[in-house]
Amino acid sequence: MLFFFSTLLVIYALTWTANLLLISSIILSSQLHTPMYFFLGNLSVVDISFSTVTVPKLLSCILRGGTSISFLGCFLQMYFFVLLGTNESLLLSVMAFDRYLAVCIPLRYVSLMNDKVMLMMNFSCWMASSLNSLVHTYILSQLKYCEDRLIHHFFCDVTSLIKLSCSSTTLAELLIYAEGSIPIIIPFLLILISYVLIALTIVKIKTSSSRSKAFSSCSSHLMVISLFYGTVTFIYIRPPSNYSSQYDRLVSMAYTIITPMLNAFIYSLRNQNVKQAMKKLIVRCFSPS
Repeated sequence: MLFFFSTLLVIYALTWTANLLLISSIILSSQLHTPMYFFLGNLSVVDISFSTVTVPKLLSCILRGGTSISFLGCFLQMYFFVLLGTNESLLLSVMAFDRYLAVCIPLRYVSLMNDKVMLMMNFSCWMASSLNSLVHTYILSQLKYCEDRLIHHFFCDVTSLIKLSCSSTTLAELLIYAEGSIPIIIPFLLILISYVLIALTIVKIKTSSSRSKAFSSCSSHLMVISLFYGTVTFIYIRPPSNYSSQYDRLVSMAYTIITPMLNAFIYSLRNQNVKQAMKKLIVRCFSPS
């Protein structure tokens, strides 16, 4: 348990450190004041928050030896988990659209992706995420729950709360699955369409250096998309007969604890502009005044 606690604490600390360093670099470096990095900074905020929804409570349970959470606390955890998960899905699709404009329509990119559009898209992501999470919370709050409230998970998610209900959950599951699939499937389709168009554009570029530059601007985002949708698909988009609590917990740890840390490292290590901005920030912080 001590090893697990220490490992979890280190990962959580790295998540905060890497993402805060990324956010600070974007804010302080004028070179990074572009739509791409604006959305990247927002992704870092979501990743920090996403990790904070589950990890501190898990660390507290390990440290104190308790495994309880209040009913209200469980619903709040579920609400913010759905909100932030939905927001990340929408934000990744917005970032894919941004890359589409930059690669496929470069001459009109600045006018199409201006400050007003950026803010409206980011605001829309948060509003849609909040609405989606409220719908989930309302549906689950209408169910009746048994005396036995043992959750076979390390946090309160939608499937965990459904399993605790004593009443019929068929309608609730259908509503949640139908409504909950929209902010996952539609953004994924938009991402897929964006990258098909980007790939077709890159193929038409004559010089290899220009092709490499266009692809490198998208490669980090593609890796983050693969991490997020790979784990989400395993958990939520599969037949009920394939559900296994043990595997669910392992995969859930990947996208709630490890992925928020990896996202920052992927963008930090693979993006030259971010690396240079981070180096300048670190030198500025540690150099004698």
